[in-house]
Parts: sequence; C-alpha cells; structure tokens
Amino acid sequence: MQIRIESLDRVHEAAREFIEKKGEGKVFAFYGKMGAGKTTFIKAVCEELGVADVITSPTFAIVNEYTDGKGNPLYHFDFYRIKKLEEVYDMGYEDYFDSGCLCFLEWPELIEELLPEDAVKVTITEEEDGSRLVEF
Repeated sequence: MQIRIESLDRVHEAAREFIEKKGEGKVFAFYGKMGAGKTTFIKAVCEELGVADVITSPTFAIVNEYTDGKGNPLYHFDFYRIKKLEEVYDMGYEDYFDSGCLCFLEWPELIEELLPEDAVKVTITEEEDGSRLVEF
C-alpha cells in the first residue's frame, strides 16, 4: 500500500487514508531517515483519531500516551535515544505492545529483535520533489 503526501498541507488527508487502509494491525513500526516526516505523520494520524492533547515526539520520555476520540489509549514511541535494549525491557515494552492498543514506533530499527511478529512496517521516504511516500 502506498500513500503520497504531496505537501505538508495534505498530511491530514494522507493520515485519514492511512487510518482507512491500515487494517487490523496494532503495532506500527515507522522507518525513515531523520527529517523524513515520521513524527509529523504520526501526529496527523493521532489528530485524525481524535487525540485532543498536544502531540509531541517522545524523544526524551521514550513513550507518550494519548487518548483517542473514543477514549482508547494509544502509544507513541521514539527509540532514537535508546542505548541498550535493557532500557526497553525496563520500561515494560511488552505491556504496551501486547495491550491491544495502537502503538506507533519511531526508530524501530534500534529494537528490531523486540518487535512483535505482526508489527506493520511503515516506511516514509522523501522524494526528489519534496513529497513523501508512505509505504506499508
């Protein structure tokens, strides 16, 4: 599945399309270079799901918990600053991944061996024209 984001002002449109087409998966692993737009896209997806909180990258907290428009928790992870897998074990990652709630992971390559088998791989790439391609 592919979704093209032509420009930043179309990111919410792309987020709605992602939600429609994402299937039944719960854990989404977002891959992409620094600056590809992972956080921006996840933020738009969360907003389209009805999250009313201010959505920020959990770079220092590792995980932010939000509540969607239906009262369900969802989790946004950023593993960029992880130095050792022990840090992820210590935070109780399995409780999150096994919760049945949506989990959006940035920098999943740093915890690849801990990802659930059914995690959905989402790749965001910046195209030469500045648009973004979301593939999953």
